[in-house]
Amino acid sequence: MSDPLQPIRDQIDAHDRQIVELLNSRLALAAEIGKLKRDSGGQIYVPEREDAVFRKVTRLSQGPIKPEALQAIYREIMSAAIALEKPLLIAYLGPEATYTHAAAIKKFGASVDYTAIATIADIFTAVEKGEADYGLIPIENSTEGSVREALDSFVESDLKVVAQVVLEINHALISATPLAQIEKVYSKDQALAQCRHWLQRHLPHAQLIDTSSTARAVQIAKDTPGAAAIAAELAAQHQDVPVLARGIQDQTDNTTRFFVIGKKASGPVGGGRDLTSLVISLGDEAASHSGSLLRMLKPFGERGINLSKVESRPSKRRPWDYLFFIDVSGHYDDPAMKAAIAELKQFCPLVKWLGSYPALTR
Repeated sequence: MSDPLQPIRDQIDAHDRQIVELLNSRLALAAEIGKLKRDSGGQIYVPEREDAVFRKVTRLSQGPIKPEALQAIYREIMSAAIALEKPLLIAYLGPEATYTHAAAIKKFGASVDYTAIATIADIFTAVEKGEADYGLIPIENSTEGSVREALDSFVESDLKVVAQVVLEINHALISATPLAQIEKVYSKDQALAQCRHWLQRHLPHAQLIDTSSTARAVQIAKDTPGAAAIAAELAAQHQDVPVLARGIQDQTDNTTRFFVIGKKASGPVGGGRDLTSLVISLGDEAASHSGSLLRMLKPFGERGINLSKVESRPSKRRPWDYLFFIDVSGHYDDPAMKAAIAELKQFCPLVKWLGSYPALTR
């Protein structure tokens, strides 16, 4: 009796042969582009081109594959292409198996090289010195807000934000000790804060201890009786430590936004699909005008430039002096953006462009 599945499987095999042939042909073309880029000194990783490819293939697809799955496939195709064009080294906040490591892989795929670095400041230094091509840093969490060390590092650095990536954060309680015997919980300060209510309900008497990273917390918990860590399941698997509870974050839609930083700025995507980050100081303007913040925002509003984020931080230069970190729609090279920034510079002592980059592809 013939197998009714065999004709379909034969068609799948034929498609697989075609897909492999086309993939290799595509990568060969990418290698040619890489040679031309190297000869001309061009950028190997081009975020605006990456964004265009994602949008193109999503538009071309008629289903049934979901856009997210299609983009994940093309992420790995482009990762392999980049690796053929030039070896690329990405620095991320380590050690291995942190959320930043997961975000880096989500952004750049499995074919590039990665290096774990202990602090955000050291990531900036590594990229500035050319020890890494790009760095990936956490910038803000949907529950706990901005990462202060990252914002402070931008003030002193000339590196640019070239891309962004958002990662869903699912925390787990990880320990070789039974739940009833846990006396200490280790994790990054933001992760501890994101699980505050769960910890109060289930481990009200445990001591909460801040560590340099969630992955480091798992390393400590592995070797410390009575200790647990809050981290991703990836870290538990990496260290071979049991998971006691999953999804312990207080907010189910907990996400973290990460920036990719590099030496050269990204070009415009166009069509209203760019974002620009700036840091602005009002200086004496803030003290002498009660409406100084409104005056700072006015040049954008008058030109139809939307603001998606405004956050203040002490400048650390003098008492009561603040820096404002803002995200606005559009690219730095857009005429309206240039006009708004030129107006700001007339009364603001500091208007620093942190970078322009593609908005998230949906």
